[in-house]
Amino acid sequence: MSFDLKNIIRRNILDLKPYSSARNEFSGDNAVLLDANENPYNTPYNRYPDPNQSDLKDKVSSIFNIRMENIFLGNGSDEAIDLIFRAFCEPGVDRVISIEPSYGMYKVCADIQDVAVDGALLNEDFSLNTENILCQIKQETKIIFLCSPNNPSGNLLEEEKIIDLLSRFEGLIVVDEAYIDFADGDGVLKYLNEYKNLIVLRTFSKAWGLAGIRLGMAFASTEIVEVLNKIKYPYNLNILTQEFALEALQEFKKRKAWLSDIINERERMEKQLTTFSFVEKIHHSDANFLLVKTKNPASIYNYLVKEGIIVRDRSRVPLCEGCLRVTIGSKKENDLLLGKLKTFSL
Repeated sequence: MSFDLKNIIRRNILDLKPYSSARNEFSGDNAVLLDANENPYNTPYNRYPDPNQSDLKDKVSSIFNIRMENIFLGNGSDEAIDLIFRAFCEPGVDRVISIEPSYGMYKVCADIQDVAVDGALLNEDFSLNTENILCQIKQETKIIFLCSPNNPSGNLLEEEKIIDLLSRFEGLIVVDEAYIDFADGDGVLKYLNEYKNLIVLRTFSKAWGLAGIRLGMAFASTEIVEVLNKIKYPYNLNILTQEFALEALQEFKKRKAWLSDIINERERMEKQLTTFSFVEKIHHSDANFLLVKTKNPASIYNYLVKEGIIVRDRSRVPLCEGCLRVTIGSKKENDLLLGKLKTFSL
């Protein structure tokens, strides 16, 4: 099937004249800046940040080997998700598809924008059921959301099935790869130039340990990135985030060590948790968490809360009956959890 961005973009967005900030109209050094009504006294944060995030995008470009024109940087991946809805979905008219179970923000953003969500249930083993997705496609369907590795199940979705969907769907497919660094596979970013309807989300919140600075990425065609930049707030990434990210992105050795520790702990925790009588199954994980099926998730969750340990109860999510989602912490944190579970009884 052929993909044409003009067929799915909202008419008012296509015709929109974006806000032009002072820093959009001029870039350079050693200028007397009297164009943006800023306080002239250096704090040193009296000036507006670069709205194009040029230095940071240049660094991201070198890390991921992706052209700067194909990179959107946002206030977490959630900003990119929100902008995708605002750019391509007409409120009260258009629809999207999201696999079930999956990350909850897709539906939250859809509800805020008054966009209907059609759920496509995964297989029992959380593998991708493409027929469930294809049968949900309607004339008004603009976007399919896939999370890989998926949250809360933790598994990497099958690459060949994602490619099949990209080939057969005329709308956008958003593949959220927030947890890809913890997986054996390298994700679908390599197909960006081949499929113009592909948007890949990545984040610095997980493997890079930068959840607190709220920095997310969307990789897409130049045309899609231009649309996202057109409707974003002019200064969506503050100076502090940009500066801190540039410094942190030099820490490749530290990141590599973190990844190794987390993956090793994930394997250890999977083995240890299977020894408890109240644990029925631990689903395979390609992420930094485990989905653990238990006999009484509410009792375990409440017990751990009283002991000062917080996990996530996912037992009311489709296909996750009885399941708790456990983030892989440090060895000390994981040992504390295991120690408390040894004293738990149903």
